[in-house]
Amino acid sequence: MAIALLWPGPQRMDPVTPELLRGAIARADGFLWLDLCPPEEADRQLLQEALGFHPLALEDAFRARERPKLDVYSDHYFMVFYTVDYDPDNGLRLQPVHLFMGPRYLVTVRPQRTPEVEAAMARWGGPEFPRPIAPGGLVYDLLDAILDRYFPILDRIAEEVEAIEERLFAGSDGRLIEAVFRMRKALLELRRAVAPEREVINLLLRRELPIFQPEDMAYFQDLYDRLVRLTESIDLYRDMLSGALESYLSIQSNRLNEIVKVLTIASIILMADALIAGIYGMNFRYMPELEWPWGYPMALLMMVGVSAGLALFFRRRGWL
Repeated sequence: MAIALLWPGPQRMDPVTPELLRGAIARADGFLWLDLCPPEEADRQLLQEALGFHPLALEDAFRARERPKLDVYSDHYFMVFYTVDYDPDNGLRLQPVHLFMGPRYLVTVRPQRTPEVEAAMARWGGPEFPRPIAPGGLVYDLLDAILDRYFPILDRIAEEVEAIEERLFAGSDGRLIEAVFRMRKALLELRRAVAPEREVINLLLRRELPIFQPEDMAYFQDLYDRLVRLTESIDLYRDMLSGALESYLSIQSNRLNEIVKVLTIASIILMADALIAGIYGMNFRYMPELEWPWGYPMALLMMVGVSAGLALFFRRRGWL
């Protein structure tokens, strides 16, 4: 579905046609925000016919997954950013938002509805919309709303990381390793989105694109600083998970070594008892102990004595 907001106003354009789009951006005092959610093949033709977007940019915008980036063309710019949502049961979900930016328009292409874009459109489409209408203000407001969503989700992930750490050191849990790797995967996916987005904002700061004003750079710098904080936090939580996992595996290895040591000592003691039993189990004819009335109790006492002596020896050496 296509939604178009036109300033001064703001006023909605319905239906959206190539002629209306060309007329809207031709106005010296006008600004257009066109949102396509979800985009259809007819919308692709509309953008190419009315606004003349580059075919490669349109191909990326209508593709399901594209890396966050900023492409510069002769008369417009193309940006890919990601909104994020998190559910402990379903994991991390990243949804792309494609932005076409020009001096008098902003076009957003989304495969699914996202609350961040909806809130920005409601704010700029209402009677109390921010002023002045310019690409810098709209782009900053939209990206700001997207990044605001990252921090509470990262806080939820941090709480789960701390809970996993506590469970790791509390005891063994068969599902714990699965939870660790699931959380590491979520952090890796989040970093794959945040790290390129940081470079996108850095490009906005360094290239000084002509559609943005010098005063917009302070706002973009704020976005860049927040993305740096997000990247550092993600790396911190990944390191915490890796450290906790290594500690857990080390604890399990030590426990296994203790079990193997106890079993080894027990087998040595039983081997000594088996030696005594084996000696008196040999089928020789002349064994005077076999005729003794106290031969059997003596053999048992020898086994007990040897076992106790070995146990005392191992204990004094610190092996038991």
